[in-house]
Amino acid sequence: MLSEELVVSEVRQKAALAKIAAAAMNRMTTEQKNEALSLMADALIDRQQEIIASNERDIQRGQELGTSSSLLDRLALNSDRVNQIAEGLRQIIALPDPIGETLEAFERPNGLKIEKLRVPLGVIGMIYEARPNVTVDAAGLCLKTSNSVVLRGGSAAIESNRKIVEVLRDALQASALPKDAIQLIEDSDRASVNEMLKLNGLLDVVIPRGGASLIRNVIENATVPVIETGAGICHVFVDETAQLEMARDIAYNAKVQRPSVCNSIETLLVHKSLAKTHLRSLLKPFQAYGVELKGCERTRELLPEAQPADDESFATEFNDYIMNIRVVDSLDEALQHIAQFGTMHSECIVTQDESNADRFLLEVDAAAVYHNASTRFTDGFEFGFGAEIGISTQKLHARGPMGLPALTSTKFRIRGDGQIRQ
Repeated sequence: MLSEELVVSEVRQKAALAKIAAAAMNRMTTEQKNEALSLMADALIDRQQEIIASNERDIQRGQELGTSSSLLDRLALNSDRVNQIAEGLRQIIALPDPIGETLEAFERPNGLKIEKLRVPLGVIGMIYEARPNVTVDAAGLCLKTSNSVVLRGGSAAIESNRKIVEVLRDALQASALPKDAIQLIEDSDRASVNEMLKLNGLLDVVIPRGGASLIRNVIENATVPVIETGAGICHVFVDETAQLEMARDIAYNAKVQRPSVCNSIETLLVHKSLAKTHLRSLLKPFQAYGVELKGCERTRELLPEAQPADDESFATEFNDYIMNIRVVDSLDEALQHIAQFGTMHSECIVTQDESNADRFLLEVDAAAVYHNASTRFTDGFEFGFGAEIGISTQKLHARGPMGLPALTSTKFRIRGDGQIRQ
């Protein structure tokens, strides 16, 4: 482990290099950026065996440390996943370049011509955990929007990230883009995170992507502006008029398909009238799959094998095959529960009652609200944005899946012919 002084030196040096590269990135054309992304995608495919070998070292270390199977799944790479990651870059190529887009254009009575344009944010700091695909997604999205990026992944994926960034930077050498537009902080000491959070003047924004403790640390300690991508304590509420088979399929998909991601659900809310007759049937596929069920007192009266669930459990993002169940009296009680325990990420109601659906969609304060569809769709790819930099749960600048436009700012460009203010 490096000393704190050396960690600070590495962080500052790489951020400074990214800052220099950002000035060059501002001059890159869409064609140059797309060519670089294509070279990066090809390099990932061509060198996938190197990447997978590095990833296997991370997996082995994770197994030795007792990392859960769901988190190991987030970390794992194979040929199919590398190909999917490369395809993500190709999808970014196909997306419109927002840089230089004219958002407004008007002329003042004094003859000044004013335009409002999209411009890069500059240097983006990404702090994230054990998902090596984020390394590529973040790099691709940042480069497409003419930004530089400083990546700081978690220790669990350090070997994978080192190799991936090596491959990406090597690919950039054959392009017009500066390879220093992609930087990786290689030391996993917490001091490197703390230093990044204070790099005003070098980093223009920090985006944390990970669990609640990581995000809380960034929000509480950063002096650099932060775009918050929140933890995902998401819910499905099964209303009394829900079609049972639809409710079961939606809830099962939202929990089981990939429980380690932020748009999976942690709590199933069930209306009392439906729970009384159908709770066991609703939960049968979860039990068959081995999901650990934790229930409120009313749930345990109907499903005695469930473990007790309390407020601490309802406030936990499990990221695992664990799910809370709470029986509620009404839509109002479901809304109150979500307001108390939700993280403003993704929430779903399953109902045939359109008025209840409309109330839910209107009143739930979340980045994405669903009627009769799985929360697993909260994703940049699924929304048609290509890869995403994260899912923002805050209300300023960006909210929900953050595609290319979310990585831009604006500037006003004014043309005159000698006007002065009187």
